[in-house]
Amino acid sequence: MAKLQIRKLGDEVLRKTCRPVDAITPRIHTLLDDMTETMRAADGCGLAAPQVGILRRIVVIEVEPGVVYELINPRIVAFSGEQEGQEGCLSVPGRWGITRRPQHVTVEALDRHGNTIQVTGHDLLAKAFCHELDHLDGKLYIDCAISMNED
Repeated sequence: MAKLQIRKLGDEVLRKTCRPVDAITPRIHTLLDDMTETMRAADGCGLAAPQVGILRRIVVIEVEPGVVYELINPRIVAFSGEQEGQEGCLSVPGRWGITRRPQHVTVEALDRHGNTIQVTGHDLLAKAFCHELDHLDGKLYIDCAISMNED
């Protein structure tokens, strides 16, 4: 596994729309592993492929230690409720903001084996799903923040 470079605000790759993954190859498996290592090394709870310069629809999320969601071509299929709270991003270091996100989110995606999965997240996991999937469409949390602060 290898630690990847996290792209920062101002890098144009963060504002681009990602392409779907057509085939799950050993290279995709390596990317998933490297993204997880990179996310953990940066003390994050989620990482999207464009944050490491790869314009593919892939995210990894770990809000509970040891439980990693690897999502390929994810899409939100249901959401409900509302939560307001603090949000930050590995690509926007030293800043955080207050956002409004759904309280409950269901995502459909492929896992690393090409199986279609559905995962429902609540609270922080729901927020992480929204945050990371936004990255795949070139959106950052600062675009929807109610207010912004500095650390």
